[in-house]
Amino acid sequence: MQEISGLDLADRLRGEMKAAVEERQAAGRRIGLAVVLVGEDPASEIYVRNKQKACKEVGIVSSKISLPADVAEADLLATIEDLNQDDGIHGILVQLPLPDHIDKDKVINAIAPEKDVDGFTPINMGRLLTGGQAYLPCTPQGCLALLEEAGIDLAGKKAVVIGRSNIVGKPVALLLLQENATVTICHSKTQDLDAELADADVLVVAMGKAKAIKPQQVKDGVVIIDVGINRDQEGRVCGDVDAEAFKAADKTCSLTPVPGGVGPMTITMLLKNTLAAEAAIFALKEGNQ
Repeated sequence: MQEISGLDLADRLRGEMKAAVEERQAAGRRIGLAVVLVGEDPASEIYVRNKQKACKEVGIVSSKISLPADVAEADLLATIEDLNQDDGIHGILVQLPLPDHIDKDKVINAIAPEKDVDGFTPINMGRLLTGGQAYLPCTPQGCLALLEEAGIDLAGKKAVVIGRSNIVGKPVALLLLQENATVTICHSKTQDLDAELADADVLVVAMGKAKAIKPQQVKDGVVIIDVGINRDQEGRVCGDVDAEAFKAADKTCSLTPVPGGVGPMTITMLLKNTLAAEAAIFALKEGNQ
């Protein structure tokens, strides 16, 4: 089994981004990312902390806006509008999940598309669907970057995606389709998952079920991107793929580890989108002067 390391690729890309940021800073340009956190969910706190740490690594100025869990939806929307109008902020990220009393879709829709570095607004999703210029959702974008790093030519390959969420499953399927793969999306109602898995050249797993994919279900030579982050029975972090079983079976395949695979690339793509947003906003401003 060959490992596709997200850590190695993320380190290299962040080094390139740091150089780009320093070049812009030398020209008097400051790149700003605002992260909005509602409530005190421990997992969300960790995610935000990791994002802020990555921003600091490359020189992006990260602002954390913490709001109480009982914040009124109108107040959250007003905060987002203030960030939309702030010239010092080039990217806006609202950490999910949000409390039940807040309409997630309404909040995402409120983010200006040109600052939507998560790629979740309907405008950016629509541009992705039609093949237009868009800020791509970070995790799917990271999955494609890992496949490219592994030297996989997707044209003509059978790609199977397990999961149909708006965050991973649907957008990663569209990105695979853009690379001329033949794409099948599987989910909880798929009748014969084993038959689909057995024929896959590329497999992207985002089902949220610890160690669900076993080596006997896939053919030799398959390339697997494991998006899952779970805890096994011993409390250890693991993916949706049973990596230990794959190693024991000495399966001929390529697999992203968990942790150290897709996770570092998700944050790296957030940084990439933020740099791209700053460049686009700067170019627009220069063109209007």
